[in-house]
Amino acid sequence: MKIAIPVRDESLTFFPNAGHTPKFAIYEMSGAGMFKSFKLEGLKNNPRTDLDHDHADEEHQCTHDADDAEHIAQHNKMGVTLEGCDYIVVKKACKNTANAITSHGVKILKYSGESSKADVILREMASQFLK
Repeated sequence: MKIAIPVRDESLTFFPNAGHTPKFAIYEMSGAGMFKSFKLEGLKNNPRTDLDHDHADEEHQCTHDADDAEHIAQHNKMGVTLEGCDYIVVKKACKNTANAITSHGVKILKYSGESSKADVILREMASQFLK
């Protein structure tokens, strides 16, 4: 099972706004129950070209609607990038991000904890990853 976590960079610091994250850390989960483990498979860049990833605003609110085809296409690039993942863990995702990701078969889980490290978040959320 594969799980995506939006991260700022190679430090694997959690990036709360999934649609504006610079990168996605992709983890492979193995085992079951209390024996679940997570191995970093790699990082994927957020393919959106309508963002300044170096200065991404974590608090940005997406105000584009379904009529903005160009903007929706930018979001859909993320869905393609995350194909093959079973889950993505987010603190927030606008409706366009959510639609793009779920339309590619990725389930969204909301993280409401306080950790900023991807590996800690995975351990905290482990019971919610169902095969």
